[in-house]
Amino acid sequence: MGHAGEFEARLLVEKVHRVEKEIKDTENLMNDICMEFPEYKYLLTIPGFGQYISAVVLSVIGNPFRFKNRGQLLKLSGYDLSVKRSGKTSHQAVPVISKKGNGELRYALYQAACIAASRTALFRKYFAGLLYGRERERGIRSKMRVKLAAKLLVIAWTLMKNRVVFNPAHIHID
Repeated sequence: MGHAGEFEARLLVEKVHRVEKEIKDTENLMNDICMEFPEYKYLLTIPGFGQYISAVVLSVIGNPFRFKNRGQLLKLSGYDLSVKRSGKTSHQAVPVISKKGNGELRYALYQAACIAASRTALFRKYFAGLLYGRERERGIRSKMRVKLAAKLLVIAWTLMKNRVVFNPAHIHID
Protein backbone atom coordinates (compact mmCIF):
# COMPACT_ATOMS: atom_id res chain seq x y z
CA MET A 1 0.00 0.00 0.00
CA GLY A 2 2.91 2.32 0.60
CA HIS A 3 3.41 5.22 2.98
CA ALA A 4 0.79 7.43 1.32
CA GLY A 5 -1.87 4.72 1.52
CA GLU A 6 -1.10 3.97 5.16
CA PHE A 7 -1.22 7.67 6.00
CA GLU A 8 -4.57 8.09 4.26
CA ALA A 9 -5.99 4.99 5.98
CA ARG A 10 -4.87 6.31 9.39
CA LEU A 11 -6.53 9.66 8.66
CA LEU A 12 -9.78 7.94 7.66
CA VAL A 13 -9.81 5.80 10.81
CA GLU A 14 -9.24 8.91 12.96
CA LYS A 15 -12.07 10.68 11.13
CA VAL A 16 -14.42 7.72 11.75
CA HIS A 17 -13.55 7.78 15.47
CA ARG A 18 -14.24 11.56 15.62
CA VAL A 19 -17.59 11.14 13.89
CA GLU A 20 -18.55 8.27 16.24
CA LYS A 21 -17.69 10.47 19.23
CA GLU A 22 -19.75 13.36 17.82
CA ILE A 23 -22.72 11.03 17.30
CA LYS A 24 -22.44 9.73 20.88
CA ASP A 25 -22.16 13.29 22.23
CA THR A 26 -25.22 14.34 20.23
CA GLU A 27 -27.22 11.35 21.51
CA ASN A 28 -26.25 12.18 25.09
CA LEU A 29 -27.23 15.83 24.63
CA MET A 30 -30.54 14.82 23.03
CA ASN A 31 -31.25 12.48 25.94
CA ASP A 32 -30.39 15.18 28.50
CA ILE A 33 -32.75 17.65 26.81
CA CYS A 34 -35.55 15.08 26.57
CA MET A 35 -35.19 14.09 30.23
CA GLU A 36 -36.37 17.60 31.14
CA PHE A 37 -39.83 16.59 29.88
CA PRO A 38 -41.73 14.20 32.17
CA GLU A 39 -43.56 12.66 29.19
CA TYR A 40 -40.25 11.33 27.82
CA LYS A 41 -39.90 8.87 30.69
CA TYR A 42 -43.36 7.47 29.95
CA LEU A 43 -42.57 7.02 26.27
CA LEU A 44 -39.42 5.05 27.07
CA THR A 45 -41.58 2.39 28.78
CA ILE A 46 -43.38 1.46 25.55
CA PRO A 47 -42.01 -1.71 23.91
CA GLY A 48 -40.09 -0.79 20.76
CA PHE A 49 -39.47 2.79 21.88
CA GLY A 50 -35.88 3.78 22.50
CA GLN A 51 -34.30 7.18 22.98
CA TYR A 52 -34.56 8.24 19.34
CA ILE A 53 -38.15 7.15 18.75
CA SER A 54 -39.29 8.62 22.07
CA ALA A 55 -37.58 11.91 21.21
CA VAL A 56 -39.23 12.05 17.79
CA VAL A 57 -42.69 11.30 19.23
CA LEU A 58 -42.18 13.85 22.01
CA SER A 59 -41.04 16.54 19.58
CA VAL A 60 -43.89 16.01 17.14
CA ILE A 61 -46.72 15.63 19.65
CA GLY A 62 -45.44 18.30 22.02
CA ASN A 63 -48.42 19.12 24.20
CA PRO A 64 -50.67 16.04 24.10
CA PHE A 65 -53.71 18.09 25.14
CA ARG A 66 -53.77 19.96 21.84
CA PHE A 67 -55.42 16.93 20.23
CA LYS A 68 -59.11 16.39 20.93
CA ASN A 69 -59.16 12.82 19.62
CA ARG A 70 -57.02 10.11 18.08
CA GLY A 71 -58.15 11.02 14.57
CA GLN A 72 -56.38 14.38 14.81
CA LEU A 73 -53.24 12.64 16.02
CA LEU A 74 -53.33 10.09 13.21
CA LYS A 75 -53.80 12.88 10.70
CA LEU A 76 -50.71 14.66 12.07
CA SER A 77 -48.69 11.50 11.51
CA GLY A 78 -50.10 10.71 8.07
CA TYR A 79 -51.54 7.41 9.30
CA ASP A 80 -55.11 8.54 8.59
CA LEU A 81 -56.92 6.73 5.78
CA SER A 82 -57.79 8.37 2.50
CA VAL A 83 -59.31 6.99 -0.68
CA LYS A 84 -58.60 7.88 -4.28
CA ARG A 85 -61.79 7.13 -6.17
CA SER A 86 -60.91 8.27 -9.65
CA GLY A 87 -63.41 6.42 -11.81
CA LYS A 88 -64.34 3.95 -9.07
CA THR A 89 -67.47 3.45 -7.04
CA SER A 90 -67.27 3.61 -3.26
CA HIS A 91 -67.06 -0.15 -2.75
CA GLN A 92 -64.26 -0.48 -5.33
CA ALA A 93 -62.03 2.20 -3.79
CA VAL A 94 -59.29 0.89 -1.51
CA PRO A 95 -58.36 3.06 1.49
CA VAL A 96 -54.64 3.73 2.02
CA ILE A 97 -52.77 5.90 4.51
CA SER A 98 -52.61 9.51 3.38
CA LYS A 99 -48.88 10.06 4.08
CA LYS A 100 -49.63 13.79 4.37
CA GLY A 101 -48.27 14.05 7.90
CA ASN A 102 -44.82 13.95 9.44
CA GLY A 103 -42.67 11.46 7.54
CA GLU A 104 -39.98 11.19 10.21
CA LEU A 105 -42.63 10.30 12.78
CA ARG A 106 -44.10 7.64 10.48
CA TYR A 107 -40.65 6.15 9.89
CA ALA A 108 -39.79 6.09 13.60
CA LEU A 109 -43.11 4.50 14.53
CA TYR A 110 -42.77 1.88 11.79
CA GLN A 111 -39.37 0.93 13.19
CA ALA A 112 -40.88 0.72 16.69
CA ALA A 113 -43.66 -1.49 15.32
CA CYS A 114 -41.10 -3.84 13.74
CA ILE A 115 -39.31 -4.19 17.08
CA ALA A 116 -42.49 -4.52 19.15
CA ALA A 117 -44.01 -7.10 16.79
CA SER A 118 -40.93 -9.28 16.97
CA ARG A 119 -39.80 -8.92 20.59
CA THR A 120 -42.85 -8.32 22.78
CA ALA A 121 -45.35 -11.10 23.47
CA LEU A 122 -48.37 -8.76 23.64
CA PHE A 123 -47.66 -7.09 20.31
CA ARG A 124 -46.46 -10.34 18.71
CA LYS A 125 -49.87 -11.84 19.54
CA TYR A 126 -51.67 -8.75 18.19
CA PHE A 127 -49.59 -8.82 15.00
CA ALA A 128 -50.25 -12.54 14.51
CA GLY A 129 -53.97 -11.88 14.97
CA LEU A 130 -53.89 -9.21 12.29
CA LEU A 131 -52.15 -11.59 9.90
CA TYR A 132 -54.33 -14.63 10.66
CA GLY A 133 -55.84 -15.94 7.43
CA ARG A 134 -54.14 -13.29 5.32
CA GLU A 135 -50.54 -14.55 5.44
CA ARG A 136 -50.36 -15.11 1.69
CA GLU A 137 -51.52 -11.64 0.67
CA ARG A 138 -48.88 -9.54 -0.97
CA GLY A 139 -47.50 -6.79 1.27
CA ILE A 140 -49.76 -7.68 4.18
CA ARG A 141 -46.95 -7.75 6.75
CA SER A 142 -46.00 -4.15 5.97
CA LYS A 143 -49.62 -3.06 6.08
CA MET A 144 -50.13 -4.66 9.47
CA ARG A 145 -46.91 -3.10 10.80
CA VAL A 146 -48.32 0.27 9.75
CA LYS A 147 -51.50 -0.56 11.66
CA LEU A 148 -49.42 -1.49 14.72
CA ALA A 149 -47.39 1.72 14.34
CA ALA A 150 -50.59 3.78 14.41
CA LYS A 151 -51.68 1.90 17.53
CA LEU A 152 -48.32 2.60 19.18
CA LEU A 153 -48.76 6.30 18.41
CA VAL A 154 -52.16 6.34 20.11
CA ILE A 155 -50.70 4.46 23.09
CA ALA A 156 -47.86 7.00 23.33
CA TRP A 157 -50.30 9.91 23.18
CA THR A 158 -52.48 8.35 25.88
CA LEU A 159 -49.50 7.77 28.18
CA MET A 160 -48.36 11.36 27.66
CA LYS A 161 -51.83 12.71 28.46
CA ASN A 162 -52.38 10.56 31.53
CA ARG A 163 -48.75 10.70 32.69
CA VAL A 164 -48.52 6.99 33.34
CA VAL A 165 -46.03 4.30 32.40
CA PHE A 166 -46.88 1.57 29.90
CA ASN A 167 -48.80 -1.28 31.50
CA PRO A 168 -49.73 -4.21 29.25
CA ALA A 169 -52.68 -5.03 31.52
CA HIS A 170 -54.38 -1.77 30.47
CA ILE A 171 -53.98 -2.39 26.77
CA HIS A 172 -57.09 -3.74 25.09
CA ILE A 173 -55.95 -5.23 21.81
CA ASP A 174 -58.60 -6.93 19.76
